[in-house]
Amino acid sequence: MKAFLILEDGTVFAGTSIGSARDMISEIVFNTSMTGYLEVLTDPSYAGQAVVMTYPLIGNYGVTPDMESDKAWPDGYIVKELSRVASNFRCEGELNDFLISQDIPGIAGIDTRALTKLLREKGTMNGMITTNENYCMDEILPQIREYAVGDVVSEAACQDTYVLEGKGPSVALMDFGAKKNIIKSLNQRGCKVTVYPADTTAEQIIRSEPDGIMLSNGPGDPKSCTSIIEEIKKLSETNIPIFAICLGHQLMALAHGAKTYKLKYGHRGGNHPVKDLAGGRVYISSQNHGYAVDYSTMDSTVAEEAFINVNDGTNEGISYVGKNIFTVQFHPEASPGPQDSGYLFDRFLDMMKGAK
Repeated sequence: MKAFLILEDGTVFAGTSIGSARDMISEIVFNTSMTGYLEVLTDPSYAGQAVVMTYPLIGNYGVTPDMESDKAWPDGYIVKELSRVASNFRCEGELNDFLISQDIPGIAGIDTRALTKLLREKGTMNGMITTNENYCMDEILPQIREYAVGDVVSEAACQDTYVLEGKGPSVALMDFGAKKNIIKSLNQRGCKVTVYPADTTAEQIIRSEPDGIMLSNGPGDPKSCTSIIEEIKKLSETNIPIFAICLGHQLMALAHGAKTYKLKYGHRGGNHPVKDLAGGRVYISSQNHGYAVDYSTMDSTVAEEAFINVNDGTNEGISYVGKNIFTVQFHPEASPGPQDSGYLFDRFLDMMKGAK
């Protein structure tokens, strides 16, 4: 079946339908990872977006148990070539069947390199995937341009508190759309992890007397999370060690008076270099974000810049002066991606031990 990707500037890519055949309008973003497509599909940070995979062949090892949540989150999926044959000893099914089961529409057979170059030149755009060969451009372009990512944090976060037992420090994790491997990375280090919904109050968390607090990744515009930012402000006024990743990093900065802004086309992939300003060492990191902290708006007496992106100089981490708080924009738990910066979880454990 034919399918079409129509961008808000009127550009049309023609290809073949994959996954669900329904129409879809979303924000179109690209991911440069060469592998780990299942982790990408099940990353809650992609709620409200459709993902272009820049690597030309996707699906060759099928569907494996490497899921970062219990479902797929992107609104749509765009690839150059979808492998119709899956070969891997861990394979549990084929990717196209997975997309159908998750009701995710997609398109294959288009020039994803040309599409990515267009998104880099013009910036992230909204787009529509349709199988209707008789679409009317005058009718659908206003619909495409009107699309906006809504309140996706409440959609992506857990609805009920749950616990992963451990014999080490107790960590309260605020779930804004947390990837499983963040929780797993703490639990594997012996932590007892209590996962709380995004709308949990600071008082509830403080009352539980955790040894540390983790603020997770998540989707959407951080500035829209006004009530969550107020609760984080209260948490930061305690002496409980706090480690924040991605959206959590942005929300902590907003809670301390800094500003965030939307990147032209975001950072999404497993090959982004970040520099640790304390030691000068560069790490290759996994990233998935469309917004960044404008560190120039942060009061230098409140926080110090800890990491920067080597490619474009954007902020990638902040350490807060006089507080047991540090935050990073990238993903030390990887999944998919390199685990160069996994040591940050160990730093968090040392902070919790030192605070006792």
